[in-house]
Amino acid sequence: MSEQTLLSVSDNDALGKVEIAPEVIEVIAGIAATEVKGLFAMRGNFASGVAERLGKKPHNKGVKVELTETGVSIELYVILHFGVSIPLVAQEIQSNIRQTLINMTALEIEEINIHVVGIQMDGKEDTDVED
Repeated sequence: MSEQTLLSVSDNDALGKVEIAPEVIEVIAGIAATEVKGLFAMRGNFASGVAERLGKKPHNKGVKVELTETGVSIELYVILHFGVSIPLVAQEIQSNIRQTLINMTALEIEEINIHVVGIQMDGKEDTDVED
């Protein structure tokens, strides 16, 4: 998870500040990505796998948010279903994340990079992909 500063999203300081933690953006992006047909799973690490086995659903699994001088950059590590069009599914994931983040946070995202790290063949139900 990111250990970076909060994102300020308020234009009017008369009522106070509105700040969003990068972890919140990770969760929103993760949920938006899972809404896209063709996505099998997000890649996690050992810690997220253990947490998932204990009943905690890590919605930011496979998502990394970085704050740069030029804006917000999002990296997603995904596993797609076999037979889908990788470019089309990746583009749909990018569009859904961008639109969801604009609707929920009013943030403009600099880039959303999709890393396809696996293809899931039909019939195999193992969703645990770890670093």
